[in-house]
Amino acid sequence: MASFWEHDMVKTAANFSVAVLCLVIFLAVFELVTKYKNWEEIRKGNVAVAMATGGKIFGIANIFRYALERHESLLSMIGWGMYGFLLLLAAYFIYEFLTPKFNIDEEIANDNRAVGLISMVISIGLSFVIGEGIQ
Repeated sequence: MASFWEHDMVKTAANFSVAVLCLVIFLAVFELVTKYKNWEEIRKGNVAVAMATGGKIFGIANIFRYALERHESLLSMIGWGMYGFLLLLAAYFIYEFLTPKFNIDEEIANDNRAVGLISMVISIGLSFVIGEGIQ
């Protein structure tokens, strides 16, 4: 039975399953901290929300890519993925803090695509920085 768990296809499926589960959980956390409802806004065609959410999805997945690359065990990968997510979440709050002239959430909810694009690029860009720091 031990060889079953060591098979590359089983490891890949396990890593994928855990990463997707974490992605869903982390997106739910982002849903709680934003003033708009991501999936409702996307359904209505709000491109700014779609870009910001897409950036979050890419950012989280990219962080898990680094965690998978550098860690053998699922628990270690989850731990580093959670840590990376917390840093990405902190970046979201820093972005909001550094723009006192307007409210990021309100601008994105109002389909301000410029703000949505910057939000997406911040999530993607910082995911590479966070990922590189994963040991």
